[in-house]
Amino acid sequence: QLQAYGGGLVQTGGSLRLSCTTSGSIFRSSTMNWYRQAPGKQRELVATTTSSSDTNYRDSVKGRFTISRDNAKNTVYLQMNSLKPEDTAVYYCNARALGYNLWGQGTLVTVSS
Repeated sequence: QLQAYGGGLVQTGGSLRLSCTTSGSIFRSSTMNWYRQAPGKQRELVATTTSSSDTNYRDSVKGRFTISRDNAKNTVYLQMNSLKPEDTAVYYCNARALGYNLWGQGTLVTVSS
């Protein structure tokens, strides 16, 4: 129900934009989140946007990442700038609301030094 894409290999300091689409009925009522999981580490919350477009970020990505949502396209984006090797991870899209917690399949972001 969630389709994430846009990962890839980028050099340190580069940029990538991740996208995640879902159905309108899910998207409109959900808080949309981006998580990531690096090898050997726990999954961590990266950024959040609520149904009213409020946003929140983990400290390590503030000022570099921007989460946004396009309600017309049922899509949430994660614009990642000034990427660092420690941003290397599988990034997951998540949709959460009362009664459900949905995950996408993950997209790999690799930042080379």
